[in-house]
Amino acid sequence: MTSHRKHLVRDFNHFITCYVCKGYLIKPTTVTECLHTFCKSCIVQHFEDSNDCPKCGIQVHETNPLEMLRLDNTLEEVIFKLVPGLREKEQQQEVEFWRRNKSKENPDEDGPICKKARVDEEDDDKGDGDYHRSDPQIAICLDCLRNNGQMGENIVKGLMKKFIRCSTRVTVGTIKKFLSLKLKLPSSYELDVLCNGEIMGKDHTMEFIYMTRWRLRGENVYPMVLEYRPRIDFG
Repeated sequence: MTSHRKHLVRDFNHFITCYVCKGYLIKPTTVTECLHTFCKSCIVQHFEDSNDCPKCGIQVHETNPLEMLRLDNTLEEVIFKLVPGLREKEQQQEVEFWRRNKSKENPDEDGPICKKARVDEEDDDKGDGDYHRSDPQIAICLDCLRNNGQMGENIVKGLMKKFIRCSTRVTVGTIKKFLSLKLKLPSSYELDVLCNGEIMGKDHTMEFIYMTRWRLRGENVYPMVLEYRPRIDFG
């Protein structure tokens, strides 16, 4: 009769640890160009300084490597099953992080990001029904950036209600879709979304922009301001 060998978690560590931080993969994210997987926060931070994969060195993308990232939810579930208590630990650390962030930046208010989800009037459009109500929320202001003589300026207007609250997981791509819907733009019409004058990639989340791009976050200036304009074609 064949005996079944018991496997220890460390037997699988090579497959479930991050090459960058050497810890268990948290929000495992795969680079589609080479199929190497890292913690989401690790690979996003790495791409701030380099367009190359930190493991194999291949150039992931010439200008925006974030477009080549894909979350691996299946692997995440496997890791949580293999490592007892990891899911609960990460959830607790996330709650503590947002609590510290809130108390440091605006102890007397809800602050720009808080655990209490609110559904703004701007979010009442038809959708798939998933408003990420349990996510940390962020308040943002969407301003129309006008350039004299810019083509397409005549159809890109300012929003009647430019202040919204949304999940920190919302991406710039989703914000663009929201703007196109509200402004009734043609489906082929392209917008740029900027923070502090810098064009944001479509896969940038509101959390990422707030933590890495919003220069006034330490000066109690709320909400975070994003600007939009017709896309400029340099070609």
